[in-house]
Formats: sequence, C-alpha cells, structure tokens
Amino acid sequence: MPTKKKQPKRADWLTDEQVEEEIAKLKSDEYVKLAKEDERIRYRRRQYLYQLRQYQKKGKELAAAGITIEILRAMDEKGGEENV
Repeated sequence: MPTKKKQPKRADWLTDEQVEEEIAKLKSDEYVKLAKEDERIRYRRRQYLYQLRQYQKKGKELAAAGITIEILRAMDEKGGEENV
C-alpha cells in the first residue's frame, strides 16, 4: 500500500518575504544564468528546426504544383515593376 507523503509543518513553510528573497538571490546566481541561456539557445534552435520543416513542406507543395524558383523570381520581378 502506498504511503502518504507527509505535509510539511507550517513552521517549515516559507513566508512570502522569504520566497521573494530566494528568488532575487537565485536570479543573480551564475549557474541559474548559465542554465537559462542554455534553455534559450535550445528553444531557439528547435524553433528554427520547426520553421525549416515548414519550409520543406511548403516547397514540396509548390513543386507538386509545378512552381519553380525561376517562376517565383519572374513573378517577383514583374511585381516590382508594377509598384515603381
């Protein structure tokens, strides 16, 4: 039979002030900064990966429709002349 976790005694709980103090202390900690930077970089790389996958999917759809880079460039050149 699983045992119940003991609820901490009220005296063991942190006050709001203690929580804020610890947050302030941890925010300036070098290890916290290092881990946050690592997480930020990994998140950005994953987002870039997802973006590239979407480009690949869209490129396949365009190719299946017979659209080539040359066609897109020609369309861009024509569009540029109309806006001048």
